[in-house]
Amino acid sequence: MSDQIPWYRKQRLAARSVMLALLLGLAPFAQAAADILLNGAVLVTPADLSPREVKAVGMLVDELQKRTLVRWSQAHEWPADAKAVVAVGPERSLAQFAGPLSTSLAATPGKGAEGYRLRTFAESSTSGVVVVGNDERGVLFGVGRLLRELHIERDSVRIPHSLDINTAPAFPLRGHQCGYRPKVNTYDAWTPPMWEQYIRDMAVFGTNAIEMMPPRTDDDADSPHFPLPQIDMMAIISQIADDYGIDVWIWYPAMDEDYSNAKTVEFALKEWGEVFARLPRIDAVFVPGGDPGHTQPRHMMALLEKETEVLHRTHPKAQMWMSPQSFTAEWMDEFLAYMQKEQPTWLSGIVFGPQNRISLPELRKAIPAQYPIRRYPDITHSIRCQYPVPDWDVAFVATEDREVINPRPVHYAQIFRLWDQESCGFLTYSEGVNDDVNKFVWSGLGWDPETPVLEILRQYSRYFIGASYADNYAQAQLALERNWQGPLLSNTGVETTLQQVQTMERSASPQTLLNWRFQQTLYRAYYDAFVRARLIYETQLEAQALGILRQAPRLGSVVAINEAETILEHALIEPVGQDLRARVFELAEALYQSIHMQLSVPRYKGIHWGRGANLDLIDRPLNNRGWLLARFAELRSMNTEDERLDAIAAIINWTNPGPGGFYDDLGNPMQQPHLVRTQGPDTDPENRESPLVGFAYQPNHRMSWNRHAESRYDAPLKMRYTDLDPSASYVVKAVYAGDKLDAKLRLVADDSIEIHALLKKENPLKPVEFPVPVEATADGVLTLTWTQEPGSGGSGRGCQIAEVWLIKKTE
Repeated sequence: MSDQIPWYRKQRLAARSVMLALLLGLAPFAQAAADILLNGAVLVTPADLSPREVKAVGMLVDELQKRTLVRWSQAHEWPADAKAVVAVGPERSLAQFAGPLSTSLAATPGKGAEGYRLRTFAESSTSGVVVVGNDERGVLFGVGRLLRELHIERDSVRIPHSLDINTAPAFPLRGHQCGYRPKVNTYDAWTPPMWEQYIRDMAVFGTNAIEMMPPRTDDDADSPHFPLPQIDMMAIISQIADDYGIDVWIWYPAMDEDYSNAKTVEFALKEWGEVFARLPRIDAVFVPGGDPGHTQPRHMMALLEKETEVLHRTHPKAQMWMSPQSFTAEWMDEFLAYMQKEQPTWLSGIVFGPQNRISLPELRKAIPAQYPIRRYPDITHSIRCQYPVPDWDVAFVATEDREVINPRPVHYAQIFRLWDQESCGFLTYSEGVNDDVNKFVWSGLGWDPETPVLEILRQYSRYFIGASYADNYAQAQLALERNWQGPLLSNTGVETTLQQVQTMERSASPQTLLNWRFQQTLYRAYYDAFVRARLIYETQLEAQALGILRQAPRLGSVVAINEAETILEHALIEPVGQDLRARVFELAEALYQSIHMQLSVPRYKGIHWGRGANLDLIDRPLNNRGWLLARFAELRSMNTEDERLDAIAAIINWTNPGPGGFYDDLGNPMQQPHLVRTQGPDTDPENRESPLVGFAYQPNHRMSWNRHAESRYDAPLKMRYTDLDPSASYVVKAVYAGDKLDAKLRLVADDSIEIHALLKKENPLKPVEFPVPVEATADGVLTLTWTQEPGSGGSGRGCQIAEVWLIKKTE
């Protein structure tokens, strides 16, 4: 038929085809020309692969087929007639699988243990890629890098044509905690295939260790989600890790009351020994000094020496590590003295984790040099933790809480790089997959600390979501982190983030919409936007209610109270953002079905809303409604109109310190002008020197009581005032708040004048007042310094203050 078409029409048709290609966009064609097509490639591997290397190659084939429906044919010799070749193997077998590239690759040796070389090539009629592992693990991680570099979509496998990578990890330990226990938000519902998939996912990004937990910790004895008993699943996970050559650590807290008791020690040796014997692989055991557990150092070290002997009966090369977590000052001194004097040979290393009284650099200086230090960073929590979200908005705290889906790539990269040279690497603290992005950022930086965070995120997005999402999905993770920066009320970027994510959502394939990682990003974007919509609305309602209360002298107190209450109740009667809220609930269901994430206690049998079940918090009040309604009830019980009007005046003038006075809402970064903050989160992410904004949310509290400034351990919390009236007298009024209401605080003026000695916080919360000695303000400058009882252990929290008024007394 085509032979009958005149030549000039053929020319026109060809021109139209070119124009159509231009209209459809030349970028895909340019990309195709720059990439090597690997759809029909032959996978060449040597015949003498070890079982773990076979496992790595199997991972490559399986993961490629899942994403593309392409399955490469395999051979043990370089094919003579193949148009595309993918060659994978260890350095020792280079001549068996690298074909014509063997000589040039042999001339460029690998850089170190666990490393690999990855090189694309175009030789006459054959093109492709070669992966050479420096050792057994190098094959695994080289395969992982290949998967990250491939541009894979359904029925399409491509790789950039000019790759030449020769790399090895900067840190020998790069791992993540994966605890199969009730007190997690996801892991307890996983089956063995799900565990293997996640271990594969981490290995693709260079993770070489996982950390499990024993059956007995500070958890419940069982979870409704467990598909297998804990010890049985531990054994399976240990075997899976061993199959891939991944190190197995056990986080093993010493839970018993008194290890100075011989019978207690005997019981612990038997119990731990039974656990050790069940696991096919153990490389190290890490025993925290606290959180949980609470054992004096001398008794703990004696126990661990004996437990090391028990460990070596079934795992002769396994190591014993411990951490001085939660130690008081007295116990920390005892521990450091022991380490300097005894220098035990049975102990392999020290772990630096949360609730450590001294910093990582200080610990490194204090511990003998032969003991490596492993980092145990908390990457899973957002508040009341080692690295809290800096100055997080209280609206997010009220709703999303402590264990929310929390991509924080930029902040965690800063934390990683701040002290990376003080340790041998890390195994992160994790409670599920809410911190998934953070895990892969740490793994990427553990391999190469100089890798740009955006590049890690692009690899993450390309591999887990799809090549077409490489940049857009990566940028979405950065946008979610920005959602949490600054006051939510003015952060219009939250809506922009949602719009960007919705654009991806509308164009996503069914497979992408079923991808749990994609669902997590949708969940957070919709949740954030819903919270902001509510915050704007409920802030307006409160302003209207307060406006009515200001008219109480004219309207009458009861009428004003009733009208104000009706306005506040509009948040429940006429709620906003219900389309956003409904989508959040749909995504919570999707995440339970796809990855068994338990975002609700009643719906999905999550263990607690503080452990990731934040769907249950989505409607918490975001203004002072709870506190105001409680006050209104008190006002209605008053006997006289004057009493009610005085009480209303106190409500509407709550933050007014009077003429010449000052008010600080210390938990609000926009209203703490007198708080002394010496460092920021970039240099003091644990807030050892500078105070942080902390939280202890109660629905019936004022919002200013749900947040506070706090200092940790023995660090002071300081406020500084200038330009005071030297001839005046002042009173300091404060609300001592927080989650540690049994803590005692001391207040000193100008570093030497005691205003009050150690004083327990008021419970229920209420303001307390103290006169300021006139000599403290005689020069027009005042420094107020709060401290808690010195030498505390645990989290170091306690010095927590919500509001401070400096009131100028009138004659």
